Amino acid sequence: MNQAFLVKYGEIGIKGKNRHLFEERLVKQVEFALKDVDGIFKVTRPQGRVFVEAQGPVDKTEVLDALTKVFGVTAIAPCTYIEDTGFDDLAKAVVDYVGEEFAGKDFTFKVNARRARKNYPMDSMEINAAIGEKLLDAYPTLKVDVHNPEVMLHIEIREKINFYASEIPGPGGMPVGTNGKAELLLSGGIDSPVAGYMVAKRGVTIDAVYFHAPPYTSERAKQKVVDLAKLISGYSGPMRLHVVNFTDIQLKIYDTCPHEELTIIMRRYMMKIAGHFAKADGALGLVTGESIGQVASQTMQSLLVTDNAATLPVYRPLIGFDKSEIVDIAKRIGTYETSILPYEDCCTIFVARHPVTKPNLKIIKASEARLGKSFEDLVEQAVSEAELVRIPGGISRK
Repeated sequence: MNQAFLVKYGEIGIKGKNRHLFEERLVKQVEFALKDVDGIFKVTRPQGRVFVEAQGPVDKTEVLDALTKVFGVTAIAPCTYIEDTGFDDLAKAVVDYVGEEFAGKDFTFKVNARRARKNYPMDSMEINAAIGEKLLDAYPTLKVDVHNPEVMLHIEIREKINFYASEIPGPGGMPVGTNGKAELLLSGGIDSPVAGYMVAKRGVTIDAVYFHAPPYTSERAKQKVVDLAKLISGYSGPMRLHVVNFTDIQLKIYDTCPHEELTIIMRRYMMKIAGHFAKADGALGLVTGESIGQVASQTMQSLLVTDNAATLPVYRPLIGFDKSEIVDIAKRIGTYETSILPYEDCCTIFVARHPVTKPNLKIIKASEARLGKSFEDLVEQAVSEAELVRIPGGISRK
């Protein structure tokens, strides 16, 4: 008997004539995810499955940790596979498998056989009954329950025969790299890392822009964002992180514009600068972590005025989420603990006491006009002097 991992997918299966392209992409992502796992693996895609064969002993936990970060995967089943040398050998292998996998033998079970190879001499129902009988003979304390079993034993009859009794949920979605690229406006908060994760889950490759404001924000705040980018890249793949020094821009806005308009005007210039890097990176849109009504800059009116400054579509995957829902996802994907570290980002330093919640675009543009030509020079300088941080990732972009 040999160890393997049956990788299941969902949405890819309805892609019609293009299905093979998504399957091939998923195979590449699985191979890339396993490159740092000890062991040698052979990845194939037989009939609606991705099958990972371990060529020798491997750490099952390490393999599962890698595979559960691959978008497009709906479930992973650690399984055993054998060559087809007759039913008696199959029955013995299944009995031995149950004996090894389950310490106690006092549980209900059901056998669920799937005969993908139709020339097998027994049909699915016959396999279910015969294997069930062998298990009851070997372990008399077992009981059959076809409606609500404690253990579901799956047997798949293919060129090789595999069987398994547990499935670990995957993240779902689409393989990264199948739906273009976007530029994430990444801060040190809870929301934007989750937004990056959610967009990457739809197959989008991500690069990012972070607005840094030294000395008002520390190097620890910057490192926090780099750490968040590394966590996201475990799912989304290698990332280009552009670190923009936003201090002089913020100070100029602070000194020139009405304070209740500070946040909106700063957000508009963030959109403009992020759009520059998005085009340079070949991105097709911007991604933010905004949610309607969460703060003053995220009212419908504020988002309308902010988007007016963008030259690319703005995608907001969290737009209808409650904060508690966003926090739940952040905890699940491992970004929450880093996001709540007490290092301020540039937005929180320059927040007005009473920010406008229903900005008027004409009034905002009039305020911006007072910034003058020297301000545009500051913006160009911030773009040209931005630092590029290359973030490695656990998923391939290619």
